[in-house]
Amino acid sequence: MALPIPLPQQTPATAFERLLTVLNDLRENCPWDQKQTMETLRHLTIEETYELADAILENDQQEIKKELGDVMMHLVFYARIASEKGDFDITDVLNGVCEKLIHRHPHIYSDVNVNDEQDVKRNWEKLKLKEGNKSVLGGVPASLPALVKASRIQEKARGVGFDWDNKDQVWEKVEEELQEFKDEFNSVNEASVDMEKAEGEFGDLLFSLINYARFININPENALEKTNKKFIKRFRYLEQKAKEQGKQLQDMTLAEMDVFWNEAKLV
Repeated sequence: MALPIPLPQQTPATAFERLLTVLNDLRENCPWDQKQTMETLRHLTIEETYELADAILENDQQEIKKELGDVMMHLVFYARIASEKGDFDITDVLNGVCEKLIHRHPHIYSDVNVNDEQDVKRNWEKLKLKEGNKSVLGGVPASLPALVKASRIQEKARGVGFDWDNKDQVWEKVEEELQEFKDEFNSVNEASVDMEKAEGEFGDLLFSLINYARFININPENALEKTNKKFIKRFRYLEQKAKEQGKQLQDMTLAEMDVFWNEAKLV
């Protein structure tokens, strides 16, 4: 049986070394840890990442700290599994990311001059292409949620200068796409609407709204998730108030529900 890992004098290096030791012990002695593969950990890592994202939106620093630890544990676990196959180890991972950061920040580690954040982003994308990426958009993961993916696509296109000049132009595009979407339903009988085309127009509208959000420094994913949380909170208030009066929501009129909904806005 492995002995408890003592808490050494704390530095980032000693704390990280302690994590490696704990993970190695678990991999060698715990039946659950012994059975894990990269594939079995994948969905758990995604879950932990979303939990971290939730904590960030809630600005819960203690929860952020906890979730960061969970994510870091997963990263170390992947490296341990790879080392067992002789593919790479945690040292390779850490040195690799350090080398990448040094290479992609020539304004810090070499003689390249930059004026602002946008220059840094443009240099970053140019260097990625030199490293072998066939497209500026090649670094956007295919499995990203569509809203996040749209933001990343637009940011990467901007990095090489493919962008609108100002937010007024983008808003004109939003209004244009909104009108095209509305036209799909206004120009013909609603029963004969081409839903595939309407879906395409709706996608264009969302893409242009995400673009506008980028221009005014609003993260659309964060904005939508905050609205989701706000709706959930108010709807649960509505459910609670209906329950207190012995009513079922499906038996209430919209006007009756609106009374509680408006109260929820004030809570």
